[in-house]
Amino acid sequence: MSKAFTRETEPDNDPGEEEAASSSPPLPKGSKNYITPGGHKRLMDEFLWLMNKERPNVTATVSWAAANGDRSENADYIYGKKRLREIDRRIRFLTKRLDIAEVVDPAAPRENDNQIFFGATVTFANQKGEEKTVSIVGVDEIDTSRGYISWVSPLARALMKAREGDVVTLHAPGGTEELEILEVEYRTIPMEPFRETGGAEVDRANPSS
Repeated sequence: MSKAFTRETEPDNDPGEEEAASSSPPLPKGSKNYITPGGHKRLMDEFLWLMNKERPNVTATVSWAAANGDRSENADYIYGKKRLREIDRRIRFLTKRLDIAEVVDPAAPRENDNQIFFGATVTFANQKGEEKTVSIVGVDEIDTSRGYISWVSPLARALMKAREGDVVTLHAPGGTEELEILEVEYRTIPMEPFRETGGAEVDRANPSS
């Protein structure tokens, strides 16, 4: 067995609006936003829904509520303004993410299909012989219940560029662990579609309802 090197980079912390608009980890400064086609579609669908449906509906709610008297005690107005700020913050976040998106199809043919890069689905074993399978995805596609890990995570960075049969070293908060790469696959990684939320504001925005 060969020994694959471990890439060790410092996480890039950029607190503020990005953290407020997303629970996803921040991207390293200056990096592309690597993402699968399914993940990119989900972000785009959310962006279009916010721009074309949710924001206009909430704006209508605020306008209607503002015409109903004292704004300081108007729950619809206060909630609507708060929701608008949340929507605008999320739209700015999605705009930034989509602007630097680098869509990578895991199922696309490639020369090194046994080497680990973004989009790989990897099966490995720890020192106890316990096997686990993970898929390396974008920071906005993480789903631990399905084994989807971010490409900036410590595990993904340890696996990157290794091949089947390699042993890599994972440096994690809980300690150091040796992992043997058993299998590397490139296949479609299914993503949950974006689902619309809310809707109560629409009814309040219609005085006849």
